[in-house]
Amino acid sequence: MARNQKTQWDFGELFPPGETRRVVTVTDLTLRLKKRLEADFAGVWVSGEISNFRLQSSGHAYFVLKDSGAQLSCVLFRGQVGIDRASLRDGAKVLLGGDLTVYEPRGQYQLRVTAAELQGIGALQAAFERLKQKLSAEGLFEVGRKRPIPGFPSRIGIITSPTGAALQDVMAVIARRQPRLELVLAGCRVQGDGAASEIAGALGRLNRWSRSGAGGQKLDVILLTRGGGSLEDLWAFNEEVVARAIAASDLPVVSAVGHEIDFTIADFVADLRAATPSAAAEILTQSWVDSRGFVAEAAERLTFRVQRRLGEARETVDAMGRRLLRLHPRRRLDEQGQWLDDLSDRLLRASGRQYRLQVARVNAATVRLAGVRPGRRLREREVQVRQVARRLADALRRQRLGHHSRFERASRSLALLGPQNILNRGYSITREADSGRVVRDPAAIRAGERLKTAVQFGELISVRQ
Repeated sequence: MARNQKTQWDFGELFPPGETRRVVTVTDLTLRLKKRLEADFAGVWVSGEISNFRLQSSGHAYFVLKDSGAQLSCVLFRGQVGIDRASLRDGAKVLLGGDLTVYEPRGQYQLRVTAAELQGIGALQAAFERLKQKLSAEGLFEVGRKRPIPGFPSRIGIITSPTGAALQDVMAVIARRQPRLELVLAGCRVQGDGAASEIAGALGRLNRWSRSGAGGQKLDVILLTRGGGSLEDLWAFNEEVVARAIAASDLPVVSAVGHEIDFTIADFVADLRAATPSAAAEILTQSWVDSRGFVAEAAERLTFRVQRRLGEARETVDAMGRRLLRLHPRRRLDEQGQWLDDLSDRLLRASGRQYRLQVARVNAATVRLAGVRPGRRLREREVQVRQVARRLADALRRQRLGHHSRFERASRSLALLGPQNILNRGYSITREADSGRVVRDPAAIRAGERLKTAVQFGELISVRQ
């Protein structure tokens, strides 16, 4: 078989047939990606932290949802309802629900937000604010509806955990300040699921017990208390059921929940808020403590008041005696004589002071006159007058020279433009001999009329033929 021979000039097929390619536009590719994303990622929930939050004048909000590894662009359109926009801010931990889509002009995928929930402390704080605004709008926080706390309670109902430190603190303070004060405990949980319902139930039980008058005894006030803790620990006191149970109580309620910096919905609805459980016990026993001190000091205060009244009476008698002495005629004459002496002294001092003032003025005028020195001022004026005269003479001389120079230039210009200068150049001027008018048109001269022609060195007389 014959072999194909190749030479050094055999380069093969320089232009092989082109491969089959499918070319799409950027818009087509973006639309395909958008459809795929919207189909595969519809109704997703994403958690993260908000940053770069921007609220446009159109009402649309744009922000970034990020975590430690990535970030996602988000848009919340103005017409989307059911979202608390005020809670969306930079740094907020949120759980967002929506659809993943592509913003075609920038080729950027983004989450179109349709739902939003705060996470962690932020969610509790938002719920706290919503309930606070709701109850405030209903008037549960109004000062006018709060009842006064009895000044001398003899029996107090306490709602708290039987094993909590708050109960021990309250009992210790009451034992120290008013041991005879009776306590009725309605134990319940103050933390965790179901704690709010137990607290509301305890409020109802104490009110029913007090209304029934069991054993002829009634409560004077209810103390709702627990120790400090986190926002989650105190959350039972932020529940609506507890707030409405406090508002419905027949007895005044003192709220002492947490520490001084802790505020709960129960604090706002209660008739009185105490910073701590111990502070609440001190407030409820303060009148008893004050009364014991008042009774113990009564005799001393009574003696002091009697002595003060006697002293005041003596001072009144002494004052009346001094007043009688002041009203005696001799006393008035002596005072008037002293007043005249004082007036005379002041008059003498005033006249001497006026004399010294006038002498000082004359001396000052003399000094000023010596400083003026009229002779020197006259010499200075003479020098100024001579200087002004020299400047005036110089100005007149410069003005006269200027006028003379302008006159010379005008004379030369007039000589150049004068008739004699024209005649000197070989021209002549013909006039009518009788009238002296310059002849400009020969047709205007009649036959036999005498003419006078001026030339450089004289005049010629001629007659028109």
